[in-house]
Amino acid sequence: MAEAHQAVAFQFTVGPDGIDLQLSHEALRQVYLSGLHSWKKKFIRFKNGILNGVYPGSAPGFMLVLAGYLGRAHYLKVDPSLGLLVKLGRHTILVRYMSVQKQMLVGGVMVGTGLWIAIIFSMRTVLKGLLSWHGWMFAPHGKMTWQIRLWLILVNIFSGMQTPMLYSFQNSLPHLPVPSVKDTMRRYLESVQPLLSDEEHRRMQSLALDFEKNLGPKLQWYLKLKSWWASNYVSDWWEEYIYLRGRGPIMVNSNYYVMDFLYAFPTHLQAARAGNIIHAIMLYRRKLDRAQIKPVRQLFALMNSVPLCSAQWERLFNTCRIPGQETDTVQHMSDSRHIVVHHRGRYFKVWMFYDGRLLLPREIEQQMERILADTSEPQPGEETLAALTAGDRVPWACARNAYLRHGKNKKSLDTVEKAAFFVTLDDTEQRPESLDHYAKSLLHGKCYDRWFDKSINLIVFKNGTMGLNAEHSWADAPIVGHLWEVHMHTYTTIQKFGVSQCDTLGSKNADNNIGLFDVLSVVFFISSQCQTMIANSLSVAVALANDVDSHIIPFSDFGKGLIKKYKISPDAFIQLALQLAHYRDKGKFCLTYEASMTRLYREGRTETVRSCTMESCAFVRAMISNKTREEKLCLLTQAAKKHQQMYRLAMTGQGTDRHLFCLYVVSKYLGQDSPFLQEVLSEPWRLSTSQTPLQQGELFDLVNHPEYVTTGGGFGPVADDGYGVAYVIVGEKLINFHISSKCSSPETDSHRFGNNIRQAMLDMLNLFELDKKTLK
Repeated sequence: MAEAHQAVAFQFTVGPDGIDLQLSHEALRQVYLSGLHSWKKKFIRFKNGILNGVYPGSAPGFMLVLAGYLGRAHYLKVDPSLGLLVKLGRHTILVRYMSVQKQMLVGGVMVGTGLWIAIIFSMRTVLKGLLSWHGWMFAPHGKMTWQIRLWLILVNIFSGMQTPMLYSFQNSLPHLPVPSVKDTMRRYLESVQPLLSDEEHRRMQSLALDFEKNLGPKLQWYLKLKSWWASNYVSDWWEEYIYLRGRGPIMVNSNYYVMDFLYAFPTHLQAARAGNIIHAIMLYRRKLDRAQIKPVRQLFALMNSVPLCSAQWERLFNTCRIPGQETDTVQHMSDSRHIVVHHRGRYFKVWMFYDGRLLLPREIEQQMERILADTSEPQPGEETLAALTAGDRVPWACARNAYLRHGKNKKSLDTVEKAAFFVTLDDTEQRPESLDHYAKSLLHGKCYDRWFDKSINLIVFKNGTMGLNAEHSWADAPIVGHLWEVHMHTYTTIQKFGVSQCDTLGSKNADNNIGLFDVLSVVFFISSQCQTMIANSLSVAVALANDVDSHIIPFSDFGKGLIKKYKISPDAFIQLALQLAHYRDKGKFCLTYEASMTRLYREGRTETVRSCTMESCAFVRAMISNKTREEKLCLLTQAAKKHQQMYRLAMTGQGTDRHLFCLYVVSKYLGQDSPFLQEVLSEPWRLSTSQTPLQQGELFDLVNHPEYVTTGGGFGPVADDGYGVAYVIVGEKLINFHISSKCSSPETDSHRFGNNIRQAMLDMLNLFELDKKTLK
């Protein structure tokens, strides 16, 4: 394969007549266009920074305020500068050479601008206060009180008339509040009551009371101080201590995956599918760079009125997790003009721009075809190099510093880590008929054919099926899900117009320029010592991957449409089904984790909903007893209402676990151990659950095109003897469950648990004694 000899900008020879320079005008032209592209991007970011900084203000609003102020001063015949220029004239020579009229005009513009800025900050302060009120979340379903109506009107007014960009609301979002220690203790003790005996619960009450009276207030003072100073009192510690300081493998334990369509097959050509998806992702990145993505808002009363934090989008691309001895770091580049592609143990650098433009899908496809056709063998140890990113973090950090940060290896490693994202052209085929195998391939692959440190890994299989593997520290799943939904919508739009996904979109120009943006081999020279470290990491990763028991259930018996007819929250219904299924599976209750978001606040990420409650346990016991249908239905309704209440509290900053986590971090900084906090944070989550939200449902017409449903995504097991369950509610009639556990545990079986979930869903539905006509 050519090694980009065309990229040499000039050649020179030394002769009797001196040095003869042979400049390549085409290469210099590309250098010029690259610099132009960089400056354009800097200008766009600078402009967007100003627009976001003055939001909800706008240029028309500025002109209106200025004209109104100057017009009022002219009408009242008063000095619009308020004597400002007279005072400045004592210290500035320039003012003395201006006429009185010009002084009044310039001073009026300065005062008017100050007035406009004051109005902006006043609007922003009022908007932040409005967004701090969450009474709308606790209103009865379907009811709109006059207070909520007034609140909605005021939010829309103070959001300004200008169309917001992705980061426009960031300065208007409230800070995450710190709950009181007393409330957190009460909610914690309530959450563990169904899991403890009376004696154990009394002991925990004693520990909690001692903490609340003695050490708790001291730790709380530091948290309050941090909440006043920092944008978010949780997120930075959560990223550092939960993700970056973990020394175990991030493959399976932290990274998660996202799947392709369930029934639609755009093309079976691997290179064509890769070319189109890479182009679509790069288009999304361009919109992200220009802040042209609409800010995501919380849907309420059929109105997208409540903005969510957009901070996590900042590191979606050009981002890599860098291993360290004690803690990892997240490296983010402001720009990257290439991607790295892995195929059969080889690494290739593919430029995404030529002639100042993004490569067309057909042009990218041609690069993928060249990579697929390359038969050269990898260097010794190079094929399994990425296994270092799949194993323990300390050996990876040692190998990186000792063998990959010098000479040519440093340049090659920088190419991988600074790429926009990582692509694997997988040599296996994955089909919906074998979703379990498909999920495992996305979660861990061969343990050496994904660069697990990259923010996103795009995997395109031999038969055109694809998916994503995402690193978790930089952001949560909804951010990657938003990107994936946009790509899915791009495909459905193309199909509606009858254009094949593998058709050439720019073929008339593709072949003429193909030599000017050739792919480059990225070569690593691996020493024997490093090969030994790679082999050790690979053995750790393979053992971890082989222990994953994955099972996927596309549950199509009914969906959220039917559940909502009976005025039950679909999420609460599913969580209760999981509680019933777990009890049938293990014969006992367990501490249950459900992730909820806190992005109603600036830089918010997640909070825990402890789904195992006294109410849910009462419902489960009723379901396995001889109680009447009416009693079971009543307990189901009460448990669902309790779950909804807890979910709302978590979303509005009144959760339990993030507060306890931060109190624990402060106690460690102060060097003061707390028996209560140590015991709380050591409790295992044997049932870890998460709903993958479908954020842009309006993009998909699942009624007329049911083949466009997605399978969603999932994650690995959290506890050695527990289950990990991710579920996505697709449309009105489908719920997909992704179940994971460990094969080595005698207590768990993902297929058995999946059957229990299905049966629990059906048994709960039977409580409503549905009329078949209603079903139809």
